[in-house]
This record gives sequence, structure tokens and C-alpha cells, in this order.
Amino acid sequence: MTKKSQIIVTGAAGFIGSCMVGWLLENGYTNIVVVDAFEAAGKLPNLAGKSISEKVERSVFFEWLQKLPAPPAYILHLGARTDTTEFDYSIHQHWNVEYTQQIWNYCTIQQIPLIYASSAATYGDGSLGYKDDHALPFQLEPLNPYGVSKNEVDKWILHEEDHPPFWAGLKFFNVYGPNEYHKGRMASVIWHAYNQIRETGKVRLFRSHRPDFKDGWQLRDFIYVKDVVEVIGWFMQQSNQRLQRGESLDTNESVGFKSGLYNLGTGAARSFYDLAVATFHALGLAPNIEFIDMPEDIRDKYQYFTEADMQKLRQAGFMKSFTNLEDGVKDYVQHYLVKEKYL
Repeated sequence: MTKKSQIIVTGAAGFIGSCMVGWLLENGYTNIVVVDAFEAAGKLPNLAGKSISEKVERSVFFEWLQKLPAPPAYILHLGARTDTTEFDYSIHQHWNVEYTQQIWNYCTIQQIPLIYASSAATYGDGSLGYKDDHALPFQLEPLNPYGVSKNEVDKWILHEEDHPPFWAGLKFFNVYGPNEYHKGRMASVIWHAYNQIRETGKVRLFRSHRPDFKDGWQLRDFIYVKDVVEVIGWFMQQSNQRLQRGESLDTNESVGFKSGLYNLGTGAARSFYDLAVATFHALGLAPNIEFIDMPEDIRDKYQYFTEADMQKLRQAGFMKSFTNLEDGVKDYVQHYLVKEKYL
């Protein structure tokens, strides 16, 4: 694969997908095909000014693939139905499960490396931990249809005997950063906190309904989107180099760089209180936080703690440090939200 080789990014007009397209362009890749549902006007600014080779509607993507004179060099499948409040499982089944299976089958037949988006939502209430071990998906019980669909994909792939020459399912934890303006209620808590401060001068956080957690001290593994796309790019470049050398990247290989499921968080859980304070400080303001009751309909499905076990990614060879919460929030707020800029 060269910098002129064709790379396909699905979900390319979305949050992480558009940031990935930006990373590819910044790193010299010039033949990028973007796949998405482009009728959603709110996402279009995410791709504005980005030099892409072709736009393909997600509904005709597989027909388009069959007409290609030669298969692409790489597929980054970042598109999905990500609404965790969508309880019609048939929607997740179609866009998350079946769509990914079709991409997997194509990449297997054509022997194209594939990176796809899994999710930390697969871990459910976290009672079984957050380790990206390949035995764990078969024991997990996600808390919503979105998480179920992502876990079903992981399980299906782990059962498949035939596979692409390299594949990675990345379990994204709580990603935040530029290009999420269109996500509305599904945007990161930083985005919501910033807008609450602008509108009311304060941030509202959920009270805790567990005695072992203080109000606002529910914990999440927040990861900056710039780190996420850096890891995806690293996987793409490393796998390409190793495949060109004829290395086997099968999941059965010894510890090291190989195909498989990988957590993608920072490995350091932080509280929503810390996040709110960091947002105020990024704006040069004193914190003003109000606690509100958590809606009863989500209390029994609410995660009080998530933290990625990052040992596997480190053993694979990715050694860069991740952006800490305060620095990430400061960069996001001051250079993007305040200026209404895109990445």
C-alpha cells in the first residue's frame, strides 16, 4: 500500500470518521473514498474542505464495491447506528451487524485488511471487567440494543474461520472532541457541558444513586478523538508494513502485533465532576455545578465505572501516551468549540 492507494472510510461524515479522514489527509494519503448517509445535512460540515476521491452513499456501497476495477487497499469501517437510546433492535441488526458482516466477507474474499469500530458498550455493567480478551464477548451482557449489536459482531467474527489478512475491532470508550456538533443528545458530556455553561452559566450532573459513589463522581474512561485516530492510523500503517514483509498477523500468534479485539481508551477513569471543572477552567471560569436526579428509566442500566485495560494495545507496540482529560478538554474547548471550528 502506498500513499496513493485507495482507502475506504465508512461513517466518514460522522464524528470519528471525519476526524479519521482528516488524519489520513494530514499524513499524505490522497485516494480516500468516503461512505455515509449524506442526506443528513448536519454532518456535511465535517467533510467541508477535505480533499476526497469519491462519495458513496451507504445504501449502494456494496453494489459500488462490485464495480471497482480493483479492490481497495484498506477499509476503515467506522460507520454504525450509534444511538444508545434506539431500542428497535432491527435497526441495529441491519446497520451494525449485517452491514459489518457484509464488509467482513468482502474483505475476506478480497484479502483486504479491515479495522472496524466495536464499543465499550459491549462490556455492559462492567461486572466482568474491561479486558479485551477473546473469551469475554461470549459472557458479556450489554445494557442496550446498541451494545448488544456490537457484541454480536465481535462474537460472530471470533467464530469465523476465514478472515482478512489483518483485522482489528476497536472497542471505543468515551470519545470526545471536534466534529461532534451534529450528534445532539448523543454528543460527549464535554459538548453538553460547554453549551450548558454558555446558556445558563452552570453544568448539571447526575446525582449518584449508589452509596459508594459521590454525586458527580461516576467514572468514565474519556479519550480524545485525536488519540483515537492516531491509534487507528498506527494500526493501518503497522499492519501494512508487516503484511508486506510476509508476516502472519493471525489471532493465534504469540503476544504482540496481531489481529483481534482491542480496547481504545486511556486506561485512566476520570469523574464527570473532573470533566465539568476542566470545561469551566478552559473557559477561564469558576466551576458552578448543580446535581440533578438521574431519570428512573436509566438508573438500572447506568454504568458507574468504565476503564479500559490497555495492556493488549501496549503489548502490540503502541507506546505513545494519551492526552490527559484537562489538556484534551482545553484543546477541544478553546480551539474548536469556542471558535466553532472543525478538525
